[in-house]
Amino acid sequence: MKTQVAIVGAGPAGLLLGHLLRAEGLDVVLVERASPDYVLGRIRAGVLERTTTDLMDRLGLGARMHAEGLPHDGFHLADGERLIRIDIAALTGRQVMVYGQTELTRDLMAAAPERGLEILYDAADVALHDVEGDAPYLTYRKDGSDRRIDCDFICGCDGYHGPSRQAIPPSVGTAFEKVYPFGWLGILADVAPCNHELIYANHARGFALASMRSETRSRYYIQVPLDEKVEDWPDERLWDELAVRLGPEAAAHMARGPALEKSIAPLRSFVFEPMRHGRLLLAGDSAHIVPPTGAKGLNLAASDVAYLSEALVAYYRRNDRDAVAGYSSRALARVWKAERFSWQLTRLMHRFPDNDAFDRRMQLADLDYIASSTAAQTSIAENYVGLPL
Repeated sequence: MKTQVAIVGAGPAGLLLGHLLRAEGLDVVLVERASPDYVLGRIRAGVLERTTTDLMDRLGLGARMHAEGLPHDGFHLADGERLIRIDIAALTGRQVMVYGQTELTRDLMAAAPERGLEILYDAADVALHDVEGDAPYLTYRKDGSDRRIDCDFICGCDGYHGPSRQAIPPSVGTAFEKVYPFGWLGILADVAPCNHELIYANHARGFALASMRSETRSRYYIQVPLDEKVEDWPDERLWDELAVRLGPEAAAHMARGPALEKSIAPLRSFVFEPMRHGRLLLAGDSAHIVPPTGAKGLNLAASDVAYLSEALVAYYRRNDRDAVAGYSSRALARVWKAERFSWQLTRLMHRFPDNDAFDRRMQLADLDYIASSTAAQTSIAENYVGLPL
């Protein structure tokens, strides 16, 4: 098989990139190691920046998102006693949209056949070859036979553990990483949210987050040590802890219900440079990971895809090789700003093992300053709603 662009990974980043390139008339093939059901079964966050929603609208795929998603004008920071509202609409003139990543992926998958976007699922042992030359290619195994895709470019949208980043020699790339000494224990339940906007809570016992997937389905998290087990947290204990950490106002409106899903996710900050090597270009989690504080993961992948699609279209339309060459530096400038915001918010809202009483007072002083400063709230709102491309 031969194509212009081969995309490794058919999660939201790969699908979004594939649709953008197909909309410009380019030949594209996506290769995904998992099945469609497995891809849709991955539960992820769902706060979308304007960058992401604009891309869906540009593709003509935003109708269900606007019909079922929840536009949010703000969110809250909590210090255990009060809610500090960050009015992002008033401060920036923009909104975010609560719409599950699974639903966005479903929309992109459903539109693929009619738009001629070819996706090869259940492709095992994907390997990248000759990415430094002018004729890279992929090999993979499907239905018991070895197969090959020749292409002009390979785009790695295959996540942190995928083969794309591994195809860049260690002598060429540099990884920057911070692993956090705790994780998030999450619960998904069919209960109404305790607030119509998200609440990020800093409590002496640790961080908590109240979020939602819809007006009838809620997603909650608490910070836990890395050695905690899900089995140590029966539903009743988790609901009790959420009520304490979120504070009295949120607890008074918190409905309880059985867990539909419960899991613990570790947190890390990670950036790999460069995001381009020869004819291989990385996007999304293959190049960077952010802690979920601040909801930047999917949105940062979307901005990568926006830059990458522009670069590839410029190459094919105008033979603009500089656009492809400049992709990495352009994307990384925004990546590092998003990493900074996620890191800052994580430091502000979580209890670290080496925190002492002084550190705790500094967090509370920061929150008190934010509560009284329009300038501080504006800075947070600008980063939360998404910096311009």
